[in-house]
Amino acid sequence: MADFLIYSSYLILLINLVLYTFSFFREGKANVFFVSYLAFSTVLQFSMELVYHLGMNNLFLVNIFFIGQMIILGLFYNSLFYNKAQKIFVKISLIIALLILLVQFLIDSSQFLKFNLFGITLTSLLIVVFALVHFYNMLTENKKYYYISMGVVFYLLASTVLFLIGNLSTGLSADLKYLSWQLNAFLLIVYYLIILFEWKVSFSQKASLQN
Repeated sequence: MADFLIYSSYLILLINLVLYTFSFFREGKANVFFVSYLAFSTVLQFSMELVYHLGMNNLFLVNIFFIGQMIILGLFYNSLFYNKAQKIFVKISLIIALLILLVQFLIDSSQFLKFNLFGITLTSLLIVVFALVHFYNMLTENKKYYYISMGVVFYLLASTVLFLIGNLSTGLSADLKYLSWQLNAFLLIVYYLIILFEWKVSFSQKASLQN
């Protein structure tokens, strides 16, 4: 069941990458940073899978993924903001977060090879903050990337809670922890489907004709 969920998420992610890339290069509509995020996610997801099947520790790739996700989605939201103060907030927040993670790795370099719960929580919640600012802006602006932002908030909050429960609750049984990972894989599919729905609503040929 877990493998089915994981490989299904890979397939949907790949479909999203193809569709959004097409919309960017052929129609010039999709945001370059979001297309970059999909490409980055695809490369890292398949790399993690490959390293895992080679019997090697892939947690360093997990840490790279969350840091890269924070940077690229931060730039994505920065490109959507028109308010100068909000743009400065995004850039300063990213710099501070990266400095905090750098200090953590300098103090204990082994954290880069572990499941860095602090890093995952920091990077995920920062993206959620950016998405919430975008929601605030959409109260008076066009609802651009509305569904993507909804998916970002939904998935990153839910997955962070699952990671916290699964890794801080040492008393949980192995089966219960495995269930939390399965649930996270399911939530990832929902997240990618929301991204796919955004493409259908905003970038498909039917959406273009309506606009």
